[in-house]
Amino acid sequence: MTAFPGSTSRPVIVDAEACVHHPESPGGRPTSRDVAREAGVSQATVSLVLGDKWRGRVSERTAALVRDTADRLGYRPNLAARHLRLGRTRTALLVVPALTNEFFARVYTGAAAVAAEHGFGVVLYPSPEGVGPARDPFASARAALDGVIASSMAAGALRAIRGTDLPLVMLDSDPDDPDAAAHVNLDIPDGMRQVTEHLLGLGHRRFLHLSSAVASWTFDDRARALASCLRGVPGVELRTVPAPLDVAGAREAAQRALSGPGPRPTAVVCDDDILAAGACKAVRRLGLRVPEDVSVTGFDDLALAMAVEPELTTVRLPAERIGERGMAALLAVLGGRPPEAGDLPVTLVPRGSSGPAPTA
Repeated sequence: MTAFPGSTSRPVIVDAEACVHHPESPGGRPTSRDVAREAGVSQATVSLVLGDKWRGRVSERTAALVRDTADRLGYRPNLAARHLRLGRTRTALLVVPALTNEFFARVYTGAAAVAAEHGFGVVLYPSPEGVGPARDPFASARAALDGVIASSMAAGALRAIRGTDLPLVMLDSDPDDPDAAAHVNLDIPDGMRQVTEHLLGLGHRRFLHLSSAVASWTFDDRARALASCLRGVPGVELRTVPAPLDVAGAREAAQRALSGPGPRPTAVVCDDDILAAGACKAVRRLGLRVPEDVSVTGFDDLALAMAVEPELTTVRLPAERIGERGMAALLAVLGGRPPEAGDLPVTLVPRGSSGPAPTA
């Protein structure tokens, strides 16, 4: 329904297809009204036949006539008009904390690819500042969405999402969250297991965990997994230091931790490749070497991991696959089907930033 501004009359119901030019008009295309006129039936009959809802209401002869007429005129249903009438726009909102982070750009790529295969669009909503939680996107967009896919890092927007009745698919989030219709998670504990087994096998026993200061379930999960993997290993020391999720802040936090009193950690386990890049800079600022004096590991396997020297040992997270599974889960929820279960596997990629623990 469309109400004209300033009008006191009742809202006017607009048939979007009826507004399309007759095929004889320049640049026009045939409408359902044209098909009805040519076939000598009502528009309702055309809608029933072309919507495959004619059985028991329209004779087979009439249905065949309508289909033949539509084919002859080259008629194609106006999907935009159909979606408006149904109150469905075939649009999903993807809420992420930042697009400056390559990881979330790849998540979007995966989600958009699956959406396109099913005639859906994806609207991306990152934080306007490029970092931190996204703001409430729902004041003007709520009516134009079929569902939401959201990163657990977009904390601010999540508060607004929980106040809507839109289907919500959470990425990398608490699987016990009752507000989400589906979850797509990474096997973070296994990633941390691979990291710790790699470093323990190289003889490391003094660990520094450079954790993200961003409040998020996924980073809490990494801390829990790391502590669990090292718990009970003889002679292991673990210290956790939070750091801003940027290279400069990570460098400062790591430099303070590595130059503090007591035995220096021989391995720095970072929640993210960006933090790991800052840790590598901190090691060099202290006149030390990576990995001869201090090994450094990351998480994500961003392009940055191959840009630093030495190249970064990190856990590869399948970002595009997360987006694909997130969109597939939303489509399943909208279709009344159970989404695919199981966490996505992650893989340790050993490179030059990790090596044997120093003997001194």
